[in-house]
Amino acid sequence: MKVLLDLQYLNVATTGIKTYMMELSKAVRKYPHPDIEWIFTHEPEDQAADKTYKSAHTKVQKLNYHLDYFRWKEFLLPDLVKKHKPDVLICLDFISPAASLPCRRLTVIHDAFFWQMPKNYSRWWRKYFTSLIRKGLKEQTEIITTSEYSRTSLLEHLGDSFPISVVYQAPKGLKTATDAHFLAKNQLSNQGYFLHIGTFDKRKNLPLLVKAFADFLGKTKSDKKLVLAGGPGESKQMNDLPTVENLVNEFGLEEKVLLPGYIADGEIKALYEGAFGYVFPSENEGFGIPILEAFGFGLPVIHSDQPALVEVAGGGGLTFATGNQADLTEKLVLLDRENNLREKLIQMGKRRSKDFSPQKFIEAFHQIILSPLV
Repeated sequence: MKVLLDLQYLNVATTGIKTYMMELSKAVRKYPHPDIEWIFTHEPEDQAADKTYKSAHTKVQKLNYHLDYFRWKEFLLPDLVKKHKPDVLICLDFISPAASLPCRRLTVIHDAFFWQMPKNYSRWWRKYFTSLIRKGLKEQTEIITTSEYSRTSLLEHLGDSFPISVVYQAPKGLKTATDAHFLAKNQLSNQGYFLHIGTFDKRKNLPLLVKAFADFLGKTKSDKKLVLAGGPGESKQMNDLPTVENLVNEFGLEEKVLLPGYIADGEIKALYEGAFGYVFPSENEGFGIPILEAFGFGLPVIHSDQPALVEVAGGGGLTFATGNQADLTEKLVLLDRENNLREKLIQMGKRRSKDFSPQKFIEAFHQIILSPLV
């Protein structure tokens, strides 16, 4: 069985999709299957390091990227299919070629955000992108998604014309050495801060976290800090970083809330290893990788009761009602005061993290690849 894996999108992928693509690529090589021959369209590390379009900010730069992406999907990738003659083509970035292909397709659609949250996207871009998604759903296609919640959401918006399977992904393997000086450089003490890592997309609800943290400080007089690491949202419509910055100034939290921006893997490890707890207030997720990363580092997690996060946490996290500031504040206070609860959450999280691994990730793909399309 010959499988062609499309890795073109790694040249712009960030956060969750980048992790998905990189971890799957690593697992392919670490856990080979005797009946499957894998062909990569690109070398993963090299493609991820390509910065040609990562700094595309002007309209012309963005247009050039979209033209390059369209040319890849609709011309270059079909040519590679003709060249390598795979039995299966796997596209990990929502979109498969619109052209007819002589092979089976597995298309990974990570979530249903484009349909669920239209206000977060440019109208023309959303219409164009969802059109590309639908045009690529043809012939022998199976959709892969990240959680049962995402599967249910996709069935609602795409229907059941094509089978949809759930594959749980593996969290990022942080092999880089810990930056031993990062905490001290940022005036952070061990177990002296709550943590969130990710972009400032509106659906992440980070303004809610800042407000709840301000209330937490008022109720407890705690000396703990809040670290929100990550870059701005992917577009003006989606970006909540300015709102967060304004709230930090409004509440006088400049010394309490750290916004370090994008950080390297060694710095991420330092933050996970030193945090008191991880907080994930998102209103919509397809999966929730940071929960598993936090569990793996032995951190207790507070997360919204959004269905995908509840599914991934598997009862190992402390939930609050999505969007409810008072409830989130209450859970921050509870975690701060109840040492026994914190230790219990840590142990439950460690157990849950074992359910997600690179080997299980790739074995789920092996099973789908080697099973006939229903």
